[in-house]
Amino acid sequence: MSAVTGDDVRQAADEMTRVLTPYQLRDWSVPAGSLSWSCWTTAAHVAHDLLAYAGQVTGRPDDSYLPYDLRVSPDASPAQVLTVVRACAGLLTAAVDAAPPDARAWHYGPCDPGGFAAMGVAETLLHTHDICLGLGVPWQMSHRLSALVLRRLFPDAPAGAAPEVLLWMTGRGELPGRARRTSWVWRARVD
Repeated sequence: MSAVTGDDVRQAADEMTRVLTPYQLRDWSVPAGSLSWSCWTTAAHVAHDLLAYAGQVTGRPDDSYLPYDLRVSPDASPAQVLTVVRACAGLLTAAVDAAPPDARAWHYGPCDPGGFAAMGVAETLLHTHDICLGLGVPWQMSHRLSALVLRRLFPDAPAGAAPEVLLWMTGRGELPGRARRTSWVWRARVD
C-alpha cells in the first residue's frame, strides 16, 4: 500500500485551482452540489481543514484539535479563496513531508501524517466535486488520488472505478446494486 504524501495534497489543490479558476466569475453563492453550503463557503472549508490538519501534524496534540480557526475574509473573491486553499495545502504538504512516519496526532484517536494527508486529499477532491456540481462545471476526479484515499481511509470500499467508489462511500454517488449511503465515516485512526 502506498502512503499518501504531501505531494498528493499539493496535486489535489493544484487540480482544484486548475478546474475552478476559469469559473471564478460565476455566482459562488449557489449551493455546492447537495450541500447546504455555498460554493464559496465550501472552498473556504477546504482551506480550513487543510490548515487544521497541518496544525495537528506539527503540534501533535494527543487528545483534541488545536484551539484555533481559519477565517477567510467574507469579501474575498473566489480566486482569492482558491489562493488560500493553495496556501493551506502548502502548509499541510510541508507538515506531512517534514514529519517522521511514526508521528501521531489526534483525529478521533491517533493518526499518522499519511492519514492527515489522505484526509486533506479527500476534502479537496470531494469538495471540488461539490463545487463543480454547484457551478455546473463538468469534472472527473483523479483516479490515482481517489484510489489512494480509498486505500487509506476506506479499507472496506468495494471494488470499482476509484472516483465513483469514493463518491459512493461519501454519499455523493450511486453504485450499481448498492443502496445510496446516507452516513459514513472514514478511518484515519491508526493503532
